[in-house]
Parts: sequence; structure tokens; C-alpha cells
Amino acid sequence: MSDVILETKNLTKEFKGFTAVNDVNLKVQRGHIHALIGPNGAGKTTCFNLLTKFLVPTSGQILFNGNDITPARPAQIARMGVIRSFQISAVFPHLTVLQNVRIGLQRQLGTSFFFWQSERALDKLNERAMQLLAEVDLTEFADTVTVDMPYGRKRALEIATTLAMEPELMLLDEPTQGMGHEDVHRVTELIKKVSAGRTILMVEHNMKVVSGICDKISVLQRGAMLAEGTYAEVSTNPQVMEAYMGTEAKVLEGAH
Repeated sequence: MSDVILETKNLTKEFKGFTAVNDVNLKVQRGHIHALIGPNGAGKTTCFNLLTKFLVPTSGQILFNGNDITPARPAQIARMGVIRSFQISAVFPHLTVLQNVRIGLQRQLGTSFFFWQSERALDKLNERAMQLLAEVDLTEFADTVTVDMPYGRKRALEIATTLAMEPELMLLDEPTQGMGHEDVHRVTELIKKVSAGRTILMVEHNMKVVSGICDKISVLQRGAMLAEGTYAEVSTNPQVMEAYMGTEAKVLEGAH
């Protein structure tokens, strides 16, 4: 197995004359936590949408484990083990925490999303579901209806449902967005914990999070790759500091 799990070659996406992602060459190393950062409008989410094929590239290639997955559909990519969590908490609010994770696990039964399955058929998933809840520190919330949970815990649940899909590569889109300090810390520790034996690519605005857990950082600006390297390399790069001018540059410095 190559050390590179995901690679893009000259990945480009144009929308009616506007180039949102421009000739991006990205290499994600197996086992790394890799961050995609950049000012607003830099093309980070568009890049994620291309990798999961929610958008079709205008040109360029996407390779996963050395295989060209550019023509694949979103469901095929998910089955290969590239699983994405969304900016907005994507869980079923009126099911319990345990039931949410169980739905993620149904894929292994070959009965994905057959909601009319008998309870008994799903009970065999309870043990694994509880293991996943333990992994994200939600055991005590197993029987809580999701809508009643604090926001940060919902994001932890989302990570558990993502893990239920057995991802080889997890794509986390703004995992700490909209969180208070305590939740940010909890979710950051959680990402570090679940990254053992997995690869994570994340879009993240919070530089403290990025500096604390990421092995490598790619900086996008106006859809193009501006810089790449460790946090220490990227945060002292003059072009990056210029791209994050003003308040955001202070954020970069403040995260050291």
C-alpha cells in the first residue's frame, strides 16, 4: 500500500466562468490528520464536494488508494470507505443516540435504510453501536433523544455515525463550527482519539484546533493551492499571512 491514500491531480471546477477550484494537487498521507484551510471563499467546501463527487470536476483526477475514482458516483465512493460528515449536524433528531448509530451500522447487514426492519434484526447491532458510543464518550446518552442533546455532543454523535460506516478516510467539514470553548476542546480531543488507525481530512477555521492536532496543512486561496506543510511552516509563510490579513493573521499567530 502506498503512503498516499488520496491524491488529486490538477483538480479544477469552474462555474460559468468562475473558477472555484483551480489546478489543485493534493496528497493526503495514510494515517495523517490533514487540514484544508484558507480564507472564506477559498474553495475548501467545493474541494470537499469534488472529492465526494457531490460535484463533478471540470477537469483533473481524484485517486483513492491509487485507483482513479473521478468517474465514481457518491454512493460508490462511500462504499469504498471515503465517508464525509457535514458542516451542519446530520443526525436524525427524533431518534435516540443509539438508534442513530444503529442506522449507520445497517450498511453492514446489507439492509441500508430499510427502516421497516424488525427491531430484533437491528438488536444485533446494539453491541457494536455501544462500542462506538464509548469511543466518542456518549455511552451515558445512549437513550437520549438526539434533539435534546447539547450541540457539541451532537457533533460527537455525528462522528460516531461516520465511524459506523467504517471509513478508511474521514472527511470532516468544519467539525468545531459554532461551538463554545469547552465543546471545541472536547471535539478536538475526540478527533485525535478516533484518528488512531484512520486518516482524516478536515476543513477547519479554528487555528488552535489545526495547530494542535494536524500533521499537515494545505492552504487554499481563491481556489488554488497557496502553501503546504506543517503548522509551523504554514503559519510563518509570508504569503499565507498576507492571505489571512488583519484579524485572521492574528488568529494564525495566536495559535502557536
